[in-house]
Amino acid sequence: MRPIALAALTVLELAPPDQVRCAVDAGYAWVGLRLLPATLEEPQRPMVGDTPMVRETKRRLDDTGVGALDVEIFRLKPHTDVAAYRAALETAAELGAREALVAGNDPDEARITERFAHFCDLAAEYGLGANLEPMPWTDVRDFAQAARIVERAGRDNGGILIDPIHFDRGDSVADEIANVPATRLRYLQLCDAPAERPHDTATLLHQARAERLMPGDGALDLRAILQTVPRDRPLSLEIPMQALARAMPAAERARRMLAKTHRLLESLELESLE
Repeated sequence: MRPIALAALTVLELAPPDQVRCAVDAGYAWVGLRLLPATLEEPQRPMVGDTPMVRETKRRLDDTGVGALDVEIFRLKPHTDVAAYRAALETAAELGAREALVAGNDPDEARITERFAHFCDLAAEYGLGANLEPMPWTDVRDFAQAARIVERAGRDNGGILIDPIHFDRGDSVADEIANVPATRLRYLQLCDAPAERPHDTATLLHQARAERLMPGDGALDLRAILQTVPRDRPLSLEIPMQALARAMPAAERARRMLAKTHRLLESLELESLE
């Protein structure tokens, strides 16, 4: 089985130390941590530097044996000073994280390629991979563009992060994955969603950030993606379900997501043996 992590966005109502406990209770060996908030509307938590919350998160990781798969979210904007991310990356290393998630918010592709290369160099100082995640509402819209940027940046620790909902909404198809070196696929996220694509950005954002589906409950071509990505790559279950969260505790949601993921992976394994 692939290593499977509980992504921060899935249980964002919990503070990071409680996300670690939730991961343990739900049967995960790995967890993703959000050190830097993605939006001003979400909880703003002191997760950079030597803060009480960072220390408690590290204590729980150490005590439980849960590993930190990735940290997020590092945005590359037109005026981003990559060096300003050093403290967050240092914190990531202190927590034992393996990967950093990067978003491209700059319309100048040459500039974002250069900044991504610099970010990779900085992340490498802390033993971290740097993974550019294409999202259809950002300036790095789809898999092909992200692959082009990562390849032109030319850093060994640079990767492309596939999130199935963004992959589908960006009109990417699984055949494109085979066109990039396997080393560029360091880990991937997993979720499901309805077949119908949103027709406006507000709905696109709401679905992606608040209302996804568990694996197998939607219509995304998860099988094709998983069959194309190397079988040993870790999965991060990023499945925000805010409506369900009002009625179901985080650990139970996470447990159900993990069970559905195992069923999907087991069915793929059986197919490969036929």
